[in-house]
Amino acid sequence: MWQTIKELMNKSQPEEADTSVELATAALLCEVAHADREVTEAEHQALKLMLQKILGLTGMQAEDLYFEAMQAMNQSVSLYDFTGQLRQLTQDERFNLVAAMWEVANADGSIDPYEESIIRQVADLIHLPHSEFIRAKKLAQ
Repeated sequence: MWQTIKELMNKSQPEEADTSVELATAALLCEVAHADREVTEAEHQALKLMLQKILGLTGMQAEDLYFEAMQAMNQSVSLYDFTGQLRQLTQDERFNLVAAMWEVANADGSIDPYEESIIRQVADLIHLPHSEFIRAKKLAQ
Protein backbone atom coordinates (compact mmCIF):
# COMPACT_ATOMS: atom_id res chain seq x y z
CA MET A 1 0.00 0.00 0.00
CA TRP A 2 2.75 2.50 0.91
CA GLN A 3 4.55 1.70 -2.32
CA THR A 4 1.39 2.51 -4.28
CA ILE A 5 1.01 5.83 -2.48
CA LYS A 6 4.66 6.71 -3.15
CA GLU A 7 4.23 5.87 -6.84
CA LEU A 8 1.14 8.02 -7.11
CA MET A 9 2.91 10.93 -5.46
CA ASN A 10 5.96 10.55 -7.72
CA LYS A 11 3.73 10.62 -10.80
CA SER A 12 2.45 14.11 -10.08
CA GLN A 13 2.98 16.39 -13.02
CA PRO A 14 5.96 18.76 -12.88
CA GLU A 15 3.73 21.68 -13.91
CA GLU A 16 1.76 21.33 -10.69
CA ALA A 17 4.93 21.39 -8.58
CA ASP A 18 6.23 24.44 -10.46
CA THR A 19 2.91 26.22 -10.07
CA SER A 20 2.91 25.44 -6.38
CA VAL A 21 6.39 26.94 -5.92
CA GLU A 22 5.48 29.92 -8.09
CA LEU A 23 2.27 30.53 -6.17
CA ALA A 24 4.06 30.17 -2.82
CA THR A 25 6.74 32.62 -3.94
CA ALA A 26 4.17 35.15 -5.11
CA ALA A 27 2.08 34.76 -1.95
CA LEU A 28 5.09 35.43 0.27
CA LEU A 29 5.96 38.54 -1.71
CA CYS A 30 2.33 39.65 -1.31
CA GLU A 31 2.54 39.00 2.44
CA VAL A 32 5.48 41.39 2.65
CA ALA A 33 3.82 44.06 0.51
CA HIS A 34 0.67 43.91 2.65
CA ALA A 35 2.40 43.56 6.03
CA ASP A 36 2.05 47.24 6.91
CA ARG A 37 -1.54 47.36 5.55
CA GLU A 38 -0.50 49.87 2.90
CA VAL A 39 0.61 48.74 -0.55
CA THR A 40 2.16 51.59 -2.47
CA GLU A 41 2.40 51.60 -6.25
CA ALA A 42 6.18 51.27 -5.85
CA GLU A 43 5.72 48.08 -3.81
CA HIS A 44 3.23 46.67 -6.30
CA GLN A 45 5.61 47.35 -9.19
CA ALA A 46 8.56 45.90 -7.27
CA LEU A 47 6.54 42.79 -6.50
CA LYS A 48 5.68 42.26 -10.17
CA LEU A 49 9.28 42.93 -11.19
CA MET A 50 10.58 40.40 -8.66
CA LEU A 51 8.11 37.79 -9.96
CA GLN A 52 9.38 38.42 -13.46
CA LYS A 53 13.01 38.31 -12.38
CA ILE A 54 13.08 35.27 -10.10
CA LEU A 55 10.39 33.20 -11.83
CA GLY A 56 11.08 34.24 -15.42
CA LEU A 57 7.53 35.48 -16.05
CA THR A 58 6.21 38.06 -18.47
CA GLY A 59 4.51 41.17 -17.11
CA MET A 60 1.05 39.73 -17.79
CA GLN A 61 1.94 36.37 -16.19
CA ALA A 62 3.29 38.19 -13.14
CA GLU A 63 0.08 40.22 -12.84
CA ASP A 64 -2.07 37.08 -13.15
CA LEU A 65 0.05 35.27 -10.57
CA TYR A 66 -0.22 38.29 -8.27
CA PHE A 67 -4.02 38.08 -8.26
CA GLU A 68 -3.92 34.31 -7.72
CA ALA A 69 -1.44 34.80 -4.86
CA MET A 70 -3.66 37.44 -3.27
CA GLN A 71 -6.53 34.96 -3.17
CA ALA A 72 -4.27 32.28 -1.70
CA MET A 73 -2.89 34.72 0.86
CA ASN A 74 -6.39 35.76 1.93
CA GLN A 75 -7.38 32.11 2.41
CA SER A 76 -4.18 31.18 4.22
CA VAL A 77 -3.94 30.84 7.98
CA SER A 78 -0.15 31.05 8.28
CA LEU A 79 3.14 31.37 6.44
CA TYR A 80 3.54 27.59 6.76
CA ASP A 81 1.01 27.23 3.95
CA PHE A 82 3.62 28.64 1.58
CA THR A 83 7.01 27.79 3.02
CA GLY A 84 6.83 24.00 3.14
CA GLN A 85 7.47 23.38 -0.54
CA LEU A 86 10.13 26.10 -0.69
CA ARG A 87 12.50 24.26 1.63
CA GLN A 88 13.38 21.98 -1.28
CA LEU A 89 14.85 24.90 -3.23
CA THR A 90 18.60 25.34 -3.40
CA GLN A 91 20.20 27.79 -1.00
CA ASP A 92 20.72 30.24 -3.88
CA GLU A 93 17.03 30.06 -4.78
CA ARG A 94 16.00 30.55 -1.16
CA PHE A 95 18.42 33.48 -0.92
CA ASN A 96 16.93 35.02 -4.08
CA LEU A 97 13.44 34.70 -2.61
CA VAL A 98 14.43 36.47 0.61
CA ALA A 99 16.33 39.12 -1.37
CA ALA A 100 13.20 39.70 -3.47
CA MET A 101 11.15 40.05 -0.28
CA TRP A 102 13.56 42.72 0.95
CA GLU A 103 13.30 44.51 -2.43
CA VAL A 104 9.51 44.62 -2.15
CA ALA A 105 9.66 45.78 1.48
CA ASN A 106 12.12 48.55 0.63
CA ALA A 107 10.40 49.68 -2.58
CA ASP A 108 8.64 52.56 -0.81
CA GLY A 109 11.89 53.75 0.76
CA SER A 110 11.40 52.31 4.23
CA ILE A 111 11.16 48.88 5.80
CA ASP A 112 8.30 48.56 8.24
CA PRO A 113 8.91 46.37 11.34
CA TYR A 114 6.02 44.11 10.24
CA GLU A 115 7.67 43.62 6.85
CA GLU A 116 10.97 42.74 8.48
CA SER A 117 9.23 40.33 10.84
CA ILE A 118 7.61 38.42 7.98
CA ILE A 119 10.88 38.22 6.06
CA ARG A 120 12.68 36.97 9.17
CA GLN A 121 10.00 34.32 9.77
CA VAL A 122 10.14 33.13 6.16
CA ALA A 123 13.94 32.96 6.21
CA ASP A 124 13.75 30.81 9.34
CA LEU A 125 10.99 28.59 7.94
CA ILE A 126 12.86 27.90 4.70
CA HIS A 127 16.10 27.29 6.60
CA LEU A 128 18.09 30.18 5.17
CA PRO A 129 21.14 30.84 7.36
CA HIS A 130 21.03 34.10 9.31
CA SER A 131 24.16 35.38 7.56
CA GLU A 132 22.35 35.02 4.20
CA PHE A 133 19.29 36.78 5.64
CA ILE A 134 21.51 39.75 6.58
CA ARG A 135 23.32 39.70 3.23
CA ALA A 136 19.99 39.84 1.38
CA LYS A 137 18.85 42.76 3.56
CA LYS A 138 22.04 44.71 2.84
CA LEU A 139 21.62 44.15 -0.91
CA ALA A 140 18.15 45.69 -0.80
CA GLN A 141 19.30 48.75 1.14
